[in-house]
Amino acid sequence: MLKKWFNSLFIEETNNTFIQFFRSVFVGGVATVADMGILILCRELFHMSESLSAVFGFIVGLAVNYIISTFWVFAKAKVKNRMFDFIAFGVIGVIGLGLTQLIIAPFAEDGIFGVGVLVKNAVFGSLMPTDKYYIIGKLLAVVLVYIWNFCARKFILYRNCEE
Repeated sequence: MLKKWFNSLFIEETNNTFIQFFRSVFVGGVATVADMGILILCRELFHMSESLSAVFGFIVGLAVNYIISTFWVFAKAKVKNRMFDFIAFGVIGVIGLGLTQLIIAPFAEDGIFGVGVLVKNAVFGSLMPTDKYYIIGKLLAVVLVYIWNFCARKFILYRNCEE
């Protein structure tokens, strides 16, 4: 019984939305670590703007997410052409990137709209330096954009993919 449950959650191909969501959380976690790592590396080591750093993080996170997702989460695609599938997967991700930029903007010292309102007003006071606010914005974006990405990919790209 436990082995069957374990196999259905982690091993077998599935079109079950709950199991796909469960797996997607793990994939999203790995992709987020890659994304955040590149974001922080670009910002702190190379002194790039928060917005540009977020773009580089996004690209790495998207690649990691696509590779793992297509083999483990959504094994059966509607679209059999892998290039088109990746492009569609990426377009959904680019929409997520736009959402990320909008969410990070109020937290950024050097964002797409200039200095963010939360930074300008030092909303978090002495809790943390204003040049680190972007991390809070990114964490918030991760949750909201994750929901967008999963739902869009599941219901647009991989809905009813049973053979």
